[in-house]
Amino acid sequence: MKTFKAALFDLDGVVFDTEPQYTVFWGSQCRLYHPEHPGLEHEIKGQTLTQIYDQWFSGPLLSEQAVITERLNEYESQMHYDYIEGFEQMIADLRSHGVKTAVVTSSNLPKMQAVYRYQPEFKNLFDAILTSEDFERSKPDPDCYLKAAARLGAHIDECIVFEDSFNGLRSGRAAQMKVVGLTTTNPAEAIRELSDIQIADYRAIDFKALSSLL
Repeated sequence: MKTFKAALFDLDGVVFDTEPQYTVFWGSQCRLYHPEHPGLEHEIKGQTLTQIYDQWFSGPLLSEQAVITERLNEYESQMHYDYIEGFEQMIADLRSHGVKTAVVTSSNLPKMQAVYRYQPEFKNLFDAILTSEDFERSKPDPDCYLKAAARLGAHIDECIVFEDSFNGLRSGRAAQMKVVGLTTTNPAEAIRELSDIQIADYRAIDFKALSSLL
């Protein structure tokens, strides 16, 4: 059995239960700019801001990107960042067993400042926090998770990735790491092929159970 050395967490829908709030924001923007495409806010879940802009807000809407970004930054500054149930207890268990922890998110530094204000102890839960500014290529490219493993001094077969979105799950798979899929954004059957196990929250998972995945 390999040693479980590093736990690598996406942020939204994995550490924090924020996906419903983002659905509200993007629902308002999609109805404003794409009324012809109802439900678009659900289709773009898990995509980076760049990916959303490139696909849905380019061409004639290019000039609106700055406006939407300003609205998003303001919205994120007022959001609630509440932990997924059981997360704090689970990460304390991992750290007590010597597992290093990192956040690997496409969120930017201004968003993270809002997180730190809402959860002042957040930084103390992790050995590293990697944001969009740290990566050359976005998920589903494995670049972000490979960089996180290197930052923590862990080999790919000593890491477990925690993800909820299709792009994030594919990123963990592409990094050749074990992947835990959170069903906070997509149902278990939809993410089963992209993850080793699927969980709704962290109440029934601990160091021993995760170690058995390696």
